[in-house]
Amino acid sequence: MTAPSFDVIAIGNAIVDVMAPCSDEDITRLGLAKGGMTLIDPPRAKELYDAMGPAREISGGSAANTLAGLAALGASCAFIGQVADDQLGEVFAHDIRAGGIAFATPARAGEPSTARCLIFVSPDGQRTMNTFLGASQFLPAEALDPAAIAGAAVLYLEGYLWDPEEPRAAMRRAIATARGAGRKVAFTLSDAFVISRHGDDFRALIAAGEIDILFANEHELAALTGIEDFHEGIASLADKVPTVVVTRSEKGAYAISEGAHAEVAAEPIDKVIDTTGAGDLFAAGFLFGFTRQRPLEECLRLGAICAAEVISHYGARPEADLKALVAAKLG
Repeated sequence: MTAPSFDVIAIGNAIVDVMAPCSDEDITRLGLAKGGMTLIDPPRAKELYDAMGPAREISGGSAANTLAGLAALGASCAFIGQVADDQLGEVFAHDIRAGGIAFATPARAGEPSTARCLIFVSPDGQRTMNTFLGASQFLPAEALDPAAIAGAAVLYLEGYLWDPEEPRAAMRRAIATARGAGRKVAFTLSDAFVISRHGDDFRALIAAGEIDILFANEHELAALTGIEDFHEGIASLADKVPTVVVTRSEKGAYAISEGAHAEVAAEPIDKVIDTTGAGDLFAAGFLFGFTRQRPLEECLRLGAICAAEVISHYGARPEADLKALVAAKLG
């Protein structure tokens, strides 16, 4: 097998995050599902945007956030995702390329516009996401770069993007390309609501041996397996997925890989400001360690360090020097 040209190539929603602080009263008044992610249509997007206070705009999307963390750690990365030929599309493309991530997916002409996620951050740091998926739902299989996918050590797929038909077909083709090249396929379940819609698909992928690394939080794990007990749930996947990684918020994270078990505590921080991107950055740290053949516990620790950094400020992209932070924490 040839040496990989990228450490990680990811397929995901190309979204611009619009973030603003809010009160718990705002959450109730606007009828939002606190702490969750709700898909919205254009009229609801306008209503919520008009109701937001002063906001920040930054390129987001779960898999793209993971790549931002990986690139900050020094990994070589590429992203495949669909934007529209509009202002937010230009913002997304500029931001991701400025982070050192290769991005060559052509912009899509016409409607719908580039996806955006309106994020209301309450005083306890919980983020309530309202997502208009726009152009990101129309990623065609023809937009894939088979050579880049075959040349990446890990293909990382975002569960959120499994919902629309066109990108779902693109991801299936990408899985076949990566596996045909002997590369690893990593999959993040993204959200329990995604599992409620597509759990049978995900379980079929797992049963077919097409997933090498599975990322979930403990709620998603229960939704996928139908088992409420955490340890029983993760054990039920151990003989089906080579590496299973489960985050548990303030309880840390746990993984099983090729029969080995590891667990780490959450990294201590002074205050949780915004939990947006915590799982995304955890995956970044873990995959950085994984692509460098680090021990399982160290991979988890890298994930915990990156997650702690991103929840200590607003936004889903790292602001501190992750390389320096990891060096200081791990020596």
